[in-house]
Amino acid sequence: MWIGTLFALAAGLMWGLVFVAPLLLADYSAAVLSVGRYLAFGLIALPLAWLDRKNLLRFERGDWLEALKLSAVGNLLYYLCLAAAIQRAGGPLPTIIIGTLPVVIAIASNLRDGARDGRLPWLRLAPSLLLIAAGIACVNQVELAQMRGQANLDLARYASGALLALAAVACWTWYPLRNADWLRTHAQRSPRSWATAQGLATLPLALLGYSLLWLWSATVGTQPWSGDAGFVMPLGPRPLPFVGLMLAIGLFASWLGTLCWNEASQRLPTAVVGQLIVFETLSALAYAFMLRGQAPKALTLLGIVLLVAGVMWALRVKPVAMEVAH
Repeated sequence: MWIGTLFALAAGLMWGLVFVAPLLLADYSAAVLSVGRYLAFGLIALPLAWLDRKNLLRFERGDWLEALKLSAVGNLLYYLCLAAAIQRAGGPLPTIIIGTLPVVIAIASNLRDGARDGRLPWLRLAPSLLLIAAGIACVNQVELAQMRGQANLDLARYASGALLALAAVACWTWYPLRNADWLRTHAQRSPRSWATAQGLATLPLALLGYSLLWLWSATVGTQPWSGDAGFVMPLGPRPLPFVGLMLAIGLFASWLGTLCWNEASQRLPTAVVGQLIVFETLSALAYAFMLRGQAPKALTLLGIVLLVAGVMWALRVKPVAMEVAH
């Protein structure tokens, strides 16, 4: 139990890095950060693919097309929305919104897969949803109050950041459900090989996206989706921090973090390991406040406690088998 919990904690600490990269590289657009991260991950996947080449050669054309779809939505589009949300609304609010993913995925599965996996009773889910809504409201209140004290108040930018965070939640709600469908349909295939296949599928998408951004920058003279003039592709104004951070996220968050999570999943009951994904949210919030150089306010701490309580409450609700009418 202790070793499994430590693995889950390590995964959460590494996954939290993806939330602070947009703050550390605020002069890079979300599009550049997204393709940069997954270009690094794709390159890291190449030697892993060579080691696992026998299993990968068994994949058919339909499998690679599915890996391509999952990579486009669950990797590139998800991180594009998340990075843009953090750059527009700051770190805490998007992190809190993303922290609702375990419950949102459970609800989506409840609506879609209730007949297959059992249905979560809505009345038992209601308290957790109320706790999560209250937690988001608390953090939102603090962030808005802090923004009102600024001279360059831009509520429209903040609101668009919140909407982009919701779009990121939608992307990563679709991804695990679709990914689980493939794994259940292909129970004889290796999950490790499937993860490597998605990394390989991400590489050409990231290369294409990076090339298009480079072409845009050379033609228009501004950074895509930000309008900043003087941005020089391919590595921007701070090449070493950009390359170093992208490689670090590709290695630690995209590969090693997933490896640690798999180790935790093998040692802990599913009901326990599902709750420990909250380490990611707490790590990301801690990193965001460390970058700000300030401690979270009391209302923000209350919001975090309400979110964690809501997620843990929801994950304790057990699915009930549905009666099939004949």
